[in-house]
Amino acid sequence: MTIYNLGSINADHFYAVPHLPGAGETLAAMTLATGLGGKGANQSVAAARAGADVVHIGAVGPDGGWAVDRLAQYGVGTERIARIGTPTGHAIICVDPAGENQIILYPGANCALTSDQLTVLDAAGPGDWLMLQNETNLQQEAAERARANGVKTAYSGAPFDVAAVQAMLPHTDLLLLNAVEARQLAQALGLVVGDLPVSQIVVTKGADGAEWHGTGSGETVSIPACPVVPVDTTGAGDTFAGYMVAGLSQGLVPEAALRLASAAAAIKVTRAGTADAIPARDEVDTFLAG
Repeated sequence: MTIYNLGSINADHFYAVPHLPGAGETLAAMTLATGLGGKGANQSVAAARAGADVVHIGAVGPDGGWAVDRLAQYGVGTERIARIGTPTGHAIICVDPAGENQIILYPGANCALTSDQLTVLDAAGPGDWLMLQNETNLQQEAAERARANGVKTAYSGAPFDVAAVQAMLPHTDLLLLNAVEARQLAQALGLVVGDLPVSQIVVTKGADGAEWHGTGSGETVSIPACPVVPVDTTGAGDTFAGYMVAGLSQGLVPEAALRLASAAAAIKVTRAGTADAIPARDEVDTFLAG
């Protein structure tokens, strides 16, 4: 089983600030740190650290070789990452003492992917998964190509855009949203979450846990959040998504996959950073057993 991920790769610049800046405010940061990020890279690292075989499809610029090397160090397949002339994507992330964040994103190379990179999906088949987010181009084309071969698609509707999510619904097997995104999408479409036209939906609710909806059966599974003291919530949703899809690909039932993903996300928020702060599977198993 392989998880393919058409996903962004960013350099994340973290600024620790006394509070999140307001409009027109100049604010001095207390510290600066730089690391690997992007929703796609985070999810690939999470799935790989969960024990899945992961192939990342993406692009970096002339300044992005370090990011490809870092992904490879975490066990992610990097052969389908293009090196192009457009600068590597990056994010400016402000984090306050409570761990809440504010992010400015520059897409860069993430939105310059080509259809040639998707040919790897022609060798995929039933049992494989394709992960997608809203930080690259080619999401719909990739999903159509993968599903034609029996591949299941997991789509994170973030950064949230109603039109983008609506366009992807017919091509999605597992839709991943946070509580705010789920509410906005349901309101825009005039539906309750459980009636969205996708076979599986996962909604993460932060401190209120997470839930899985099987729209065909009408079944809902809810789990509480793992109690931790957050340091940095950046990348928690991506950690959850990567572990969730990895768990499902490994044959876990939805409740077990939810618990695995929730524990991984809980550990992540106790650490500063994004991809580099995602825990390994043995850490998560120990956390769940404790």
